[in-house]
Amino acid sequence: MMKKRITVSSRQMATLFLSFLTGSAIVNIPAPLTGAAKNAAWISLWMANGCGMLLLFCVLYLHRKYPDQTLIQYSRQAIGRLLTFIIAIPFFLMSLMMLSNIVGDIGGFFKSTMMRETPTYVFHLLVLFTAAMTVRSGIEVMARMFTLLLILILFFSVAVLLLTIPSYHVEFLRPLFPDGFKPVLHGAYIAWGFPYAELILFTMVLPFVRKDQEPLGKFMFLALLISGISLTLVIMCTIMALGATAGNIKFSLFTIARLIELAEVIERIESVIGLALIAGSYMKATIVLFAINLGLCQLFQLPNERILIFPIANLVLLLSMSMFRNELEFSEHVGMVWPLFITVAGVVPILLLTIVTAFKSRRNEVPRD
Repeated sequence: MMKKRITVSSRQMATLFLSFLTGSAIVNIPAPLTGAAKNAAWISLWMANGCGMLLLFCVLYLHRKYPDQTLIQYSRQAIGRLLTFIIAIPFFLMSLMMLSNIVGDIGGFFKSTMMRETPTYVFHLLVLFTAAMTVRSGIEVMARMFTLLLILILFFSVAVLLLTIPSYHVEFLRPLFPDGFKPVLHGAYIAWGFPYAELILFTMVLPFVRKDQEPLGKFMFLALLISGISLTLVIMCTIMALGATAGNIKFSLFTIARLIELAEVIERIESVIGLALIAGSYMKATIVLFAINLGLCQLFQLPNERILIFPIANLVLLLSMSMFRNELEFSEHVGMVWPLFITVAGVVPILLLTIVTAFKSRRNEVPRD
């Protein structure tokens, strides 16, 4: 247990949740999803979003049953210390891989678009150091800072989509299923792995929500819905602007920002989208680092909950520089391996704990003669 628990309101927790889901996905998700599902990418997104709602229901159910405990704490209560350790190891390995993917994606973005001559590790180091310092500041600082950053990201993204209207071709949205329904399922598989299955990290964050009269569940589901709407708009606008090439361009929102040219005054504003990607990835990396650090400290019962922040950041720096040899390997990992890995290592334990908790609660409610 924490010696001094700093809490945030339900609205702030929902803001953190929306930042986590939408921050980097708004720039990253259109390309792989469109590449897999073509014009029906938005249908794949909503299929994954629906699965995310079911998963969020399980996460909120566990939070309601164990309101002041994290995943590690209530797992010990539900299935014992040994099984907790067994499921925690792959869970945190998955979380470390998630964080290294986020950091590696930022480095790949800069290397391929804006600062090609700068070594990749410079970007990785800056993001991880900033995230580590933010985690040390506490979740209350994160909530306040991320609210402003999220507003800026959404504002700039909407501005780019509106300014690109002259380049849209509605006919590019047809046909809806050019290759049948199987690619739509593949797209849903990708969107499930990133970003919706990743919401399991909030099993480590929800205990910090303040116990007030605000409906946490309502705000969390609203954030999930807003995330789906935002990503749908970006995907559809990307398809209308780029057509069949949308699935071949990784940072497609950055690319369509280059199409903006208004009266020779407003042009070359793609750097704004670059800043949005940096801010979104930074927010997500901070939340993941916060969850990993807290979980490992609780798993090994360390007295100081800040002692592992920088060692974890250093480990992730090494992983981000050595996990993938090139961009193709990273893309294959995100599209094929990651959804399966996070499901087995992260989602299955959550479902297991939900079933065990529900069974125990029902057994305790059965009246005895």
